[in-house]
Amino acid sequence: MTEKTEAAAAAGAGKQPRSVRVVLLALMIAMMLAMLDNMIIGTAMPTIVGELGGLEHLSWVVTAYTLATAASTPLWGKLGDMYGRKGSFMTSIVIFLIGSALSGMAQDMGQLIGFRAIQGLGAGGLMVGVMAIIGDLIPPRERGKYQGMIAGVMALSMIGGPLVGGTITDNWGWRWSFYINIPLGVIALIAISAVLHLPKKRSKARIDYPGAALLTIGITAIVLVTTWGGTEYAWTSARIMELIGIGVAALVGFVFWQTRAAEPIMPLHIFRSRNFTLMSIIGFIVGFVMFGATLFLPLYQQAVQGASATNSGLLLLPMLGAMLVTSMVAGRVTTNTGRYKIFPVAGGALMTVGLFLLSTMDTDTTRFTSGLYMAVVGLGMGCLMQITMLVAQNSVEMKDMGVASSSTTLFRTLGSSFGVAIMGALFNHRVQDVMAERATGAGAKATEQSATLTADALNALPAAVRDAYQHAVSSGTHGAFLLGSAVAVLALVAAVFVKEVPLKGAGPKAADGPADDDAPASAKEPVTETV
Repeated sequence: MTEKTEAAAAAGAGKQPRSVRVVLLALMIAMMLAMLDNMIIGTAMPTIVGELGGLEHLSWVVTAYTLATAASTPLWGKLGDMYGRKGSFMTSIVIFLIGSALSGMAQDMGQLIGFRAIQGLGAGGLMVGVMAIIGDLIPPRERGKYQGMIAGVMALSMIGGPLVGGTITDNWGWRWSFYINIPLGVIALIAISAVLHLPKKRSKARIDYPGAALLTIGITAIVLVTTWGGTEYAWTSARIMELIGIGVAALVGFVFWQTRAAEPIMPLHIFRSRNFTLMSIIGFIVGFVMFGATLFLPLYQQAVQGASATNSGLLLLPMLGAMLVTSMVAGRVTTNTGRYKIFPVAGGALMTVGLFLLSTMDTDTTRFTSGLYMAVVGLGMGCLMQITMLVAQNSVEMKDMGVASSSTTLFRTLGSSFGVAIMGALFNHRVQDVMAERATGAGAKATEQSATLTADALNALPAAVRDAYQHAVSSGTHGAFLLGSAVAVLALVAAVFVKEVPLKGAGPKAADGPADDDAPASAKEPVTETV
């Protein structure tokens, strides 16, 4: 850097601590809005159905939100790159708050589903906006510790969401599960408007509407296949086959169109970077494993170990606590050393081992033992959660920061959809097989709602049926976690091939070190803008 640039960077560094903390607080609130929403609503759903009815449409309350989030994620990233990060991020918050207010006022299930889709459209921009703004403001070398804090917010949201949702629903009513977003969102809007200052952009290029439409159709088809397959429709049914065909055709058309579009929604050149492609693969696997684990671990502990569903968030504390601590440590170490490859490799190994240990659990496994196994998985995920985003952002030019963030987020979202669907199908199949072997009559009927038996309902079953069900759930989780362990091996393999490009932009070692010609501009120069 020139002396003038170094002086500007030093001046910026002097202004950053206080203003960055304010912006980070606002970003964390926005991230919490997106992460907490489904967790809180999940707890409130029985009450919502009791008042609004429409039990047959219950799954669409979550599916509409997930679909809209996944489909809008790439578009928000591109809009930020083209027209400015601050404006697009604040717009996404406003849309999310409008959806929240409307959802709280819903008078029937149809309205709630539609308003949840509006919420999801805004939520897609919240996740991407947080990561991309950190990428704009913080030099790569410093970025690890801040993204570790974001991972901490995600872990705390997953732990506290069910507890907060239950408390709000019991004391204020289910509508406040949505209204609670409004004061938090307004605080985030005010802080971002007052403190966040980024260069304004105005691209002359038009938005890639054909690409956005093709990608939306493809993502929608994929999410519907993973949501409906094996539940609403058989995996071999005509409806699922139609959706698979539509999804494949749309995604092939999308890839072809991206090679011709003037301003592609997801420029394919970012995948020429080996590290970016590998981080996309690892992100997909982390989503696959994490959401599968958070679904089946409470199921196992409630059905086999007799835990209460009321404290379902606390059941995951060993895993999420380990993930929180490791994310913070990984961020700090990356900032201090500028090195990061050890974390994807260690994370892939720990996740593989941890999931294999979880697959060994049976009806005699103690809570202490299962807690230790969960902690191993949490350590692995903590090494991977935010490092994947950091390396992905470090692998592209600054002008592609938004699409890199949105693409990485999208792959993790799709991974979670596949994880829940595939692990769920394996789990249900195994549960039904074991119940058929061990129980008859009443046992067969119990399998029809095997995933929804509460601790009280389980205790009400005859002893023989209860014993058969516990063995069935244990067998089901064995298969699901063993599959997860096999998939996690792919993350370890991908991590081995990551090329460590030293992070630049903080500390004398980074500033004085030799430039790496393979590094993108974002890795070579620190960001000199002040907040």
